[in-house]
Parts: sequence; structure tokens; C-alpha cells
Amino acid sequence: MRAKRSWLTGLLAASCLVLAGCGAGDNPRAFGLTDVPLPSGAQIATHVRSCDRGANPYCAEQLVVVGPHYQSSAALLAGEKQVLAERGWTTTAGADGVEKGADSPGHELRLTYATAYEDLLGIDSSWIQRRPPIAHALSTEMFDRASAISLMLVRGSS
Repeated sequence: MRAKRSWLTGLLAASCLVLAGCGAGDNPRAFGLTDVPLPSGAQIATHVRSCDRGANPYCAEQLVVVGPHYQSSAALLAGEKQVLAERGWTTTAGADGVEKGADSPGHELRLTYATAYEDLLGIDSSWIQRRPPIAHALSTEMFDRASAISLMLVRGSS
């Protein structure tokens, strides 16, 4: 009985460490959807928190954002870029040739973003990886001719 309880205690402790490493609890470095700047009129259509527990563990917020009042996905992307600049985010390269990137003031957070079409192309070409619900939502929004972009927010290098 004592060995079983010790095993359960170890499992519980390991679970707590995994959750803490993914932004749970009172971690001052935790981040979430409120950290994602969005242009006026844009809204989150789909959201998935994705964690990689490999050699360099990290968690990411993957989102599909729609802007019904924008003429196109490119216009929504331009609105996102403008909001980031207004809030002091610095422009960087994205993960592939078509994605845009930005670092938050202080470089605490990194955001990559692209139109729905550009991210679907990256997914299909294996340049980038997105969770299946994100890829499905991007495809649905694109074929519904909605103005949509894909965003991924991760903890920066600092």
C-alpha cells in the first residue's frame, strides 16, 4: 500500500511540474489570449493551446482570427501589423518565407502571423506545424471567403 501511495505522490508531483512549465499557476511569465493584440473589429474564431515537452519545451497559443469588416485577409493582416507597431512590437521574420513575425516590447513574447491561405500553404508544404483544429478552421474560413489570419503566440527568448 505504501509503495502504491509513493508512486501516486510521484505522479502527482510530476503532473504539477508539467503544468507549471506550461504557464499554469501563479507563474509571472504565464501568457494567454489577453496578450494577443488584435485590430479593431477582429475576433478570435478558434483557439488551441499547444505544448511541446521535448528537449526545448514550450507552449503556444494558436489562433484563427476573423475580421468581418475587412475587405480581405490581406487587409486584416495589415491591420494586425499596424496594431503591433502602435503597441511597440518590433517586426521580425516569420517561421517561413510568407509568415510575418513580431516581438513584444521587452521581447517577452513572439507572435507569428499570416493570412489563412499563407498558413495553409505552409502547413501543406510542411514548412510549419499547426494543430488540426487550427488547420481545419483556416480551411473553413478561407473557403467561406472570410477575411481570416492565423496567429501563434509563444514565450520569447528572455
